[in-house]
Amino acid sequence: MKKRLPLTKQGLLNRAEKHMFSTGLNDGTSHICLANMKYGLAKMHYVQQKYGLAPDATFITTPDETVSRNASRWEQGIAYGGKISWGNGRERLMVLDVKPNCCGMLVSGLHDLPKPKSVLRRVFDLEQEATYIDDVRVKWDFYKGNHFIDVFRVDMKEKGLKLPKYAVILHSGCPEMKGDNEKGIGLYWNESKRLMEMSKTVKTPFGPMYILRGNDAVEYYDFYLFADAFAKKRREIAFRSLFDNGKIICNQTHQGMLNMNEIALGCQVFHTKEQLMPISIRADLPSYLVRGAHNFTPHQMDLLGFTARADELGVYNRLNKANVLPHGGGYAFPDSLSVEKVFEIKDKRYFKIEMANSVGKKILSNMKEMEFTYRGREVMQRCLDLGMCDLAAVLEPVYTIKI
Repeated sequence: MKKRLPLTKQGLLNRAEKHMFSTGLNDGTSHICLANMKYGLAKMHYVQQKYGLAPDATFITTPDETVSRNASRWEQGIAYGGKISWGNGRERLMVLDVKPNCCGMLVSGLHDLPKPKSVLRRVFDLEQEATYIDDVRVKWDFYKGNHFIDVFRVDMKEKGLKLPKYAVILHSGCPEMKGDNEKGIGLYWNESKRLMEMSKTVKTPFGPMYILRGNDAVEYYDFYLFADAFAKKRREIAFRSLFDNGKIICNQTHQGMLNMNEIALGCQVFHTKEQLMPISIRADLPSYLVRGAHNFTPHQMDLLGFTARADELGVYNRLNKANVLPHGGGYAFPDSLSVEKVFEIKDKRYFKIEMANSVGKKILSNMKEMEFTYRGREVMQRCLDLGMCDLAAVLEPVYTIKI
């Protein structure tokens, strides 16, 4: 038998592209997302083959597929808004480039509408207090990143559903766990010295990938589980401190590990239809509570054109059991039409972007340099059109607190 030659760089990228299954809106941001993720998957395939595993890493997106504005994650070839898998869930192989941070949303019902000034005063008081979870002092960060407090009126759509008149969404993660800490090795490879020392650097044709194998992978995953529980408790303490007599509806992670070979990165995974899940759109538009519907069914995969490709690649069951939902609208670059070309200079990728209102092009590597907004109701409508969820309640915005 003739020996099969190793794939060229373009061959690796072509294979990676086949392993992306997009449910996105096909807008300029979706194009940028997939153009970058192709490199991340190509690197994962290279790592899998190096260690004798089938090169079957996949990116299954949700309608809010978008970019990551975390510079190091993006430069490693990792996008946002989907489930990334690089094994069967039991392989002792951890890809650190995905950088889980346990970010999520707590949704709670409120019987009375709190006054913004009262909530702000409580935020200030909470930040002055020494709060501990499992002997770790909490570093409150209401003023950072996308972390926010949204208050809504509840408009129930599901027959028989009983919820309080108002609701609140708190969005936060656990910055205490990103770097070296007294409880473990840290979540971020580039912020934890100990984790970096443990990690193996695999040189791929598209730059390095940072991984853990064997017992080190197990140790990291065990620490992740601790960090995720910490983040959930942290959100609950914040809610109980800021609001009175509320009922927690859900406390859902959307940036975390599902097992040692899989991460929900800017998306949510549900396990039963009984779960109420939030889809948080931008502050000037309603958000939603939904119940996930099994995805992807054979009908959905046929509709999306996934079936033959999933069969050929041996990942049909992975898609059929995906059960993913968006967590929000996702970043949007309204002045971008598509990615015309991606080129590399000294291991750095540059995206040549076709602009919507100009004959000129924009060339850049870091998405933080792009002016952005957030997508709107089209993400929710796409979910409903694809049968990914059923609408339980509409959350009409009353006010948002962004410190």
